[in-house]
Amino acid sequence: MDGADMADADGVFEQFWEKLKFPDYFGWNWPALLDCLRDLHWLPADHYMITVRRSCLLLSSVADERAIFLRTMMRAAEDWVSPQHRRPGGASVPFNVVLFCDDSEVDGLRRELREVGGQ
Repeated sequence: MDGADMADADGVFEQFWEKLKFPDYFGWNWPALLDCLRDLHWLPADHYMITVRRSCLLLSSVADERAIFLRTMMRAAEDWVSPQHRRPGGASVPFNVVLFCDDSEVDGLRRELREVGGQ
């Protein structure tokens, strides 16, 4: 995904809907995004990786929603390591989100992640 296409919440929802082939019942809001990311039954895989290039542009027109996006991604990742998603033998299903940014933006992104409880 490209942060330039995700400058507002509608852009975020559009990218996830399109790239992950969300079902038609997707509700186009933050709770619905989390619900779909916690499920993904229509897209079975041994692991999931969401990548966002130019992440500095992600929600750039509504910066207060960046924290909502980051919390949503963290909550989805946490859910995928829960027992309900374990494979036979106890292996969890990795769900990773990678935000690509320029070197000059790394410190700001780290600060935002710390503020919402991430790494």
